[in-house]
Amino acid sequence: MPVAPRLRSVPAAPTRRGPGRPPRDDDAPTSTERILAAATRLFAERGYDAVGMREIAAAADLTVATVHHHVGSKSDLYAAVFERVFLAEQEALEAAAVRVRAHAPDSPESALTGLHDLLDTYLDLLESEPATTYLWLRRWLTPTTHHDLDDEFAAPLYRLVEAYLTDAHARGLVDEPTPHVAVRSVAWAVHGHVTALAARPEHADEERAAFRAYAHRWLNALYARPTTLPTTTPMTTTTPGAAR
Repeated sequence: MPVAPRLRSVPAAPTRRGPGRPPRDDDAPTSTERILAAATRLFAERGYDAVGMREIAAAADLTVATVHHHVGSKSDLYAAVFERVFLAEQEALEAAAVRVRAHAPDSPESALTGLHDLLDTYLDLLESEPATTYLWLRRWLTPTTHHDLDDEFAAPLYRLVEAYLTDAHARGLVDEPTPHVAVRSVAWAVHGHVTALAARPEHADEERAAFRAYAHRWLNALYARPTTLPTTTPMTTTTPGAAR
């Protein structure tokens, strides 16, 4: 079930504009949007403890009083930032899940195709929004602080993919007895990939292609059903002193 945004934009009171003043840009970001964008960037760069509300207000070009009026406390704002990135992830993954289920996976091959689709969706999202990775990695540096954010904004996404794996396992389409471990392992690998892109931007295109190919091979190695058992090659030994 989608989570309703906890912060709502507070519209500015209408004002009478004097002659010669430019018209208001109705498409300009609201104060709440500006605050969330600034807070997302700063929390992603430095984490919760290293960012103050005055810095966020300055980055949003607003007063501290205005920031508190729109978003409440710093802790409230931090949660709203995670909610914002969660809603984007949720929208993308739920759309992919609907697309996958529409094909009614009924064979190991179609179930695996669905997993590849979910993986591509997750990769596309985090590669395009690296702040999501940085927010989570900085949050996890202090595991016992703000841990409720994991329950509210990470666990629902894990459960969405876990449910797909659990169903496919129950129907004999894939062999995955620990879907929660599998999903978290993929998520952590993707977060690591996103940090690698930032560390070596000059090799970003190469890294993107290499990691995506590897991730798909990983899924195949875990869940593809071989048509025949692989043949084994007898292990050979070398006599000490033999030519190499």
